[in-house]
Amino acid sequence: MIITETFDELLSECNSNKLSIWQQAQAEEAFIQDISEKYLRDIVLRNINAMREAITNGLKSKEKSLSGLSGGDCYRLKTSYKKHPAILGEIFEKITMYALASAEENARMGKIVACPTAGSCGIVPAVLITMAEEYKISDEELINALLTAGKIGQIVSNKVRLAGAVAGCQAECGVASGMAAGLLTFLRHGNNKQIVNSAILAIKNILGLTCDPVCGLVEVPCVKRNPFLAIHAVTASELAFADIESKIPPDEVIDVLEKTGKLMSPVLKETSQGGLAKTKTGIELEKDLAEKL
Repeated sequence: MIITETFDELLSECNSNKLSIWQQAQAEEAFIQDISEKYLRDIVLRNINAMREAITNGLKSKEKSLSGLSGGDCYRLKTSYKKHPAILGEIFEKITMYALASAEENARMGKIVACPTAGSCGIVPAVLITMAEEYKISDEELINALLTAGKIGQIVSNKVRLAGAVAGCQAECGVASGMAAGLLTFLRHGNNKQIVNSAILAIKNILGLTCDPVCGLVEVPCVKRNPFLAIHAVTASELAFADIESKIPPDEVIDVLEKTGKLMSPVLKETSQGGLAKTKTGIELEKDLAEKL
């Protein structure tokens, strides 16, 4: 079994064997884990259902996180949309609400699916579940879409560890946006090249995003980044679907992602020693939280 480790290898293997990305990903993952493809698909479906559950719980909750730094924004957004519908329509509304719902559920210590990380847990589910609802997509096709997204994340992780402490939020919310863009393009019946290109457009245009969590918690600005980067994924998919390509090849973009992470100051990589964490308000919030504890 050939295990593809770069986007060039993935596209070449898929083209040679006339496979979709999800088919290659499914075969590889079943081989690596030494499980049947059916059992693998059952695992993926459980993850999809967990995504649905996190969104459902997040949508109905106004509860704050333990720190009090987040929570309630999804409810505010939902209430606002009832009075003032989004200018970009219902799909935009769902994606932004669902991304916030999952991210807030994470901050409240609820059950979420880290995809690829807990801090970016709202991006992939928001796009996937919105598409499922709006276009009546079957679970089987959703499984294929999530396998596609997973392969994108896996290839990036061969080069870069997907952690804010290693490469900033470009490696968390940025990669999640790329995964969401890829699965969206797949669900719109894009070809393999368009799928990869959509992921790369999303990642390329978020290079350099820092990780500077206020109070050292995955809440500010992390929670609100989820709806922003979910919509970012839609933009990338729209461009790729029109055969607008990244001038820099996919694997070269991932090389830059890695190099940018290395060049990024440690104070901007999850240490909370710089950026938003060390603004006047950020410092005050940190002191207030310390007193509560």
